[in-house]
Amino acid sequence: MIGADLSGKRVLVTGASSGIGLATVALFARNGARVALNHLPDDARGPAEAERLSVLAVPGDVSKPGEAEAMVAQAIDRLGGLDVLVNNAGTSGTTAPIAFEDLDAMTEAFWDTILSTNLVGPYRCARAAAGALRTTRGAIVNTASVAGLGRRGSSIAYSASKAGLINLTRSLARALAPEIRVNAVAPGLVETPWTSAWPAERKAATLDRTMLARLATPEDIAEAIFFLGAGAAYITGETLTVDGGAK
Repeated sequence: MIGADLSGKRVLVTGASSGIGLATVALFARNGARVALNHLPDDARGPAEAERLSVLAVPGDVSKPGEAEAMVAQAIDRLGGLDVLVNNAGTSGTTAPIAFEDLDAMTEAFWDTILSTNLVGPYRCARAAAGALRTTRGAIVNTASVAGLGRRGSSIAYSASKAGLINLTRSLARALAPEIRVNAVAPGLVETPWTSAWPAERKAATLDRTMLARLATPEDIAEAIFFLGAGAAYITGETLTVDGGAK
């Protein structure tokens, strides 16, 4: 398990009541950081997990202008500053993949939900956290996806949002340099509550083309986020693919 002494460091992880976000909170907290766990206001898992891990719970929906910024401000105030922002909050907008050919399934409302959460949400949080992160010469890590690198994701809208997030990562790295590093991770298929209902044949096809012959766990992705957030002092503007060597 990757690790470092992060005593005195302060971390905010968005979308952290389960899956990759929760694993990231646990990893940073285990290594001594003070962590704020962001969750949707109506998600009871957030406060419960925050209590279990002895971290702060900061409710807020990053897809909503004003609410995202208020959540970041609350986290910074309660932590007494910020060293790492992990923009993990995201949505697929669906419990099963939508065929790219099914254009009618992706309504205006669907697009709005996907883009506001997956692309504009990270921008809102980064903008709100920039002042605190400049003070500490901190880091931002965005959770993108291999879908944003041209592989088939859960929908056209989802893939487009993650491609945009990868571009946003590079652009923010330029905008916030040299004080703040900005990077992203691009996971392949991960075993999370999101993907538990995905078709078995799709998971099998992924396994067939993955060198490590298993799906990723949330902890696998959390380790990559931890690497980029807690170390990697000379890496910025990059997207790290974490897909088990998919062929």
